[in-house]
Amino acid sequence: MTLLAIDWALVGSKAAQLILSLSIIVILHEFGHFIPAKLFKCRVEKFFLFFDPWFALIKKKVGDTVYGIGWLPLGGYVKISGMIDESMDKEQLSKPAEPWEFRSKPAWQRLIIMIGGVTVNVFLSFIIYGMVLFVWGEKKIPMSSITNGISVTDSIMYELGFKDGDKILAVNGEPVTYFDDATKKLILGENVTVEREGKQETINLPVNLIGKLVEKKRSGNPLFIPRIPVIADLIPDTSNAAKAGLKRYDQVLSINSEKITFFDEYKNVINKYKNEPVHMVVKRNGQLDTLKVQVDAAGAIGFYRFYDSESLDSLGLIKIEKKQYGFFESFPAGVKLAGQTLSTYIDNFKKILSPKTEAYKGLGGFKGMSSLFPRAWDWQSFWTITAFFSIALAFMNLLPIPALDGGHVLFTLIEIITKRKPSQKFLEYAQVVGMILLLGLLIYANGNDWFGWGRGK
Repeated sequence: MTLLAIDWALVGSKAAQLILSLSIIVILHEFGHFIPAKLFKCRVEKFFLFFDPWFALIKKKVGDTVYGIGWLPLGGYVKISGMIDESMDKEQLSKPAEPWEFRSKPAWQRLIIMIGGVTVNVFLSFIIYGMVLFVWGEKKIPMSSITNGISVTDSIMYELGFKDGDKILAVNGEPVTYFDDATKKLILGENVTVEREGKQETINLPVNLIGKLVEKKRSGNPLFIPRIPVIADLIPDTSNAAKAGLKRYDQVLSINSEKITFFDEYKNVINKYKNEPVHMVVKRNGQLDTLKVQVDAAGAIGFYRFYDSESLDSLGLIKIEKKQYGFFESFPAGVKLAGQTLSTYIDNFKKILSPKTEAYKGLGGFKGMSSLFPRAWDWQSFWTITAFFSIALAFMNLLPIPALDGGHVLFTLIEIITKRKPSQKFLEYAQVVGMILLLGLLIYANGNDWFGWGRGK
């Protein structure tokens, strides 16, 4: 019962973060359409957060507009009179155009209304990233501080040829300056240059690397971490390690006279003594001590090592490069960070569109989105992820797919260029096709989340 309660608490925490994040970016996106529509004197019939088929949770009419919250959390919408949208209000469209309707406005005004949502999402990401940098600053781990190289934590990386102690130098020939950027560059790369025992070697990456990682359900976990000595962090009171007298910050130096420097070496040695007692030499406050400890059937004694970068920095095992931004300099830095995020997102999107990469296996829906949030509420993580969602929403909405903003923008641009307006029937059919495509994508993404459809499971 306790474990079930903890799991539901975790699910609830992540769901709450996701709903709040999406609510913020969706409401502001719809305001991006609402404001220019009102400026150009269009009648806005509805402004809703989430969709409201059959009924709404909350609604109130103010002037010509009904404001409300729907029960289906798949987005939001503003219903502008005389616009062919998801409402498919053919009765209204069959009548002569009124001056307050969207269809009666000049093409340039309709274009501004349609790109308003995307514009707001882009500027929102600029502002959030800027404020995150202003409040919390920027922290990165220089590759030069990873003096002992990496510790490989994924079996696929071993299969590709990576080894514990490798120092990552470059991906596709471009130097990797910061450890924080190594994984995302590697996933998008074709080859990696490493330094191994003083020599440089090149490791070629398979084109379907993302698909391989998704199949092993490791796409969200680190592929490698900094290689560090075996220093104890958390030690549960009931563990064999605690019973033997192991203390926090103790460094394991040997097991049964076998010398140990790094944790990957510790794992290889300890696994040889399952269900046996061992003599372990540890260093504590500069002094050596020998402990007799029982190894369990899993090849463990029950302690956790340091993982988070702040702790590793405080122990002098790595170095975190910290930069604080003033209020005004944080905004251009936020724009730059948003641009870098968008560039990486587009590169990942290209991978998904290429079947040979098998990246489509990792396409996820709401479950995948919620997994990005931390277990415990953390405002820095929340706002950083919200900024990412905002820039991703802007990009996706600009895709030239009917039913998305990008589809409306495409047809309006064609009208401006050709001086010919697409027929109402054509726009209606295009809207239906777009809605079917988006619904299919939504079902596939969420089915992939829960049932692994793309992985053939």
